[in-house]
Amino acid sequence: MTAMSITPDTKDWTWVLERPCPECGFESATHEVSDLPGLLEQTAARWAQVLGRGDVSERPEPGVWSALEYACHVRDVHVLFAERVRLMLDEDGPTFANWDQDATAVERDYGSQDPEVVATELVAAGREVASLYATVTDATRGRRGLRSNGDEFTVESLGRYHLHDVVHHLHDVGADAG
Repeated sequence: MTAMSITPDTKDWTWVLERPCPECGFESATHEVSDLPGLLEQTAARWAQVLGRGDVSERPEPGVWSALEYACHVRDVHVLFAERVRLMLDEDGPTFANWDQDATAVERDYGSQDPEVVATELVAAGREVASLYATVTDATRGRRGLRSNGDEFTVESLGRYHLHDVVHHLHDVGADAG
């Protein structure tokens, strides 16, 4: 597949922690950290189904990612958030390195990846991060970490933010969260 330009997403999506997302309907306040393991595994299974579509690598419009590209992004989001949750659980107030999702998409050539391999990797990454959230206790749910731009998260708010990303992109590809 020939790479076509995608307009980088420069929005600050942290507002989804305070109010429902009008696009996908996600409501952060309805989810506890204890909900995350099951929901992340459920959505990973849904992504695996999406990756079985015959048109998975076709972009709906020239400037919009294909379902395959979104799935690659979600796989990498799971890996990134697992790293961040580990840091928050192991260190006091870590600062997360900046991550340029658009540069990663180009560098890893998301549109040319094998959907079956991506499905396997996405489900594995979803399970891994779900197992980390399963270890969060009342004593650790409030541990804090900082994004490189200064946004502060707790383990719980980071998990809610993470879940929104996964659910929102299912919405983007015309699938529900399961």
